[in-house]
Amino acid sequence: MDLHLTGRTAVVTGASRGIGLAVTRALVREGARVVAGSREISPELRALAAEGEVLPVAVDLTTPDGPAELLAAAAFAYGGLDVLVNNVGAVRPRVEGFLTVTDEDWAATLAVNLLAPVRVTRAALPYLLERGAGSIVTVSSVNAFLPDPLVIDYSAAKAALSNFCKSLSKQVGPQGIRVNTVSPGPVSTGLWLAEDGVAATVAAATGGSARDVAEQAAGAAVTGRFTHPEEVADLVVVLAGDRTANITGADFVIDGGLVSTL
Repeated sequence: MDLHLTGRTAVVTGASRGIGLAVTRALVREGARVVAGSREISPELRALAAEGEVLPVAVDLTTPDGPAELLAAAAFAYGGLDVLVNNVGAVRPRVEGFLTVTDEDWAATLAVNLLAPVRVTRAALPYLLERGAGSIVTVSSVNAFLPDPLVIDYSAAKAALSNFCKSLSKQVGPQGIRVNTVSPGPVSTGLWLAEDGVAATVAAATGGSARDVAEQAAGAAVTGRFTHPEEVADLVVVLAGDRTANITGADFVIDGGLVSTL
């Protein structure tokens, strides 16, 4: 199915690995030009840039000026913007409980999971409004509505992020800009499975193994497995294209049936 993304310009944040890298690859396959923002340019992203229309931009999106720098690079390279994918995010399990989460911890979590997407969106919106059409897809989390004390600050930040996107969709929808969110459960990326990922961190605190922690998390899903980053990317790209032109203000859960409530 042609998603009508050929020749369109997309900005993807957190694009160096995991979901962001998968989204970048999927957009390129659909014929889009991608400006890929990341704090560091990974070898995988560099290799992708050598193969297709990908412009890697090294930028710290937790700084006040970083988002504007990224969008300025996109405008300079391609003259505008059609799609924004807010994917940047990070989580740190709070294995010792709420009372150990400092003001600095809260500020860092909110900076990367809420303020970075808000600032990137604010920098991108004038370009989208200028074209009179566009799509903003933000990667949130099931923790936005499935609060977990293990990730108490992350859950709160993602809840605020989803609320922001829903609110914004009502303002900019009449101007032709669609705003949607995708809420994954556990995904088989480094965030969960790396040596310093969620599974390893929890295992170190509980005396178990990272593999056992990951298998327990996967077993909570009806499908019995983690979502693959490519599966999240496919959903993001469908929402980015105008085949879904009358979908806005919506959230799409991809969690293998983890969330059992309506």
